[in-house]
Amino acid sequence: MNRLMIGEVLKPQGIRGELKVKTFTDSPEDVKKFGTVYIDDVAYKILSFRVGPDGAAYMGLRGIPDRNAAELFRGKKLEGDREDAPPLEEGRYYIVDIIGLPCETQDGEFLGTVKEISNLASDVYTIEKDGKNILFPVVNGVIVDIDLQNGKVIINKAVFDQIAVL
Repeated sequence: MNRLMIGEVLKPQGIRGELKVKTFTDSPEDVKKFGTVYIDDVAYKILSFRVGPDGAAYMGLRGIPDRNAAELFRGKKLEGDREDAPPLEEGRYYIVDIIGLPCETQDGEFLGTVKEISNLASDVYTIEKDGKNILFPVVNGVIVDIDLQNGKVIINKAVFDQIAVL
């Protein structure tokens, strides 16, 4: 995939078309490095950017001149070009690279396919198996390895059985 989901517009901010954005990056400042963001496949150049005391990003985008225009973007997702993304530290992954991977135990038992990852207090994975959704928080020890090279997520079965919600 050529683009990464990097945030979601929460609401307009002020009268000049600024957007309050919840970022999905490790640091809100990482969004600024993209330079251009995409909303509904339309490119918008970042004209202004700041991080508020609440940890949200506040940004002005070319083509969004006032509050009325900004209101139309409430709840929309922001994407950025993968090649503009900051490099990841070892052991960090882009969510888009994990979605669709099979989850297996260390013994090779298939647990389901990653359908969604939600950013809450900790990441919560939703996997699907036989048409049913199973949710589990990413707590210490549940994920043994994310093996992008072989295309799978290795799960500690004992921890998974304790925390998974059917």
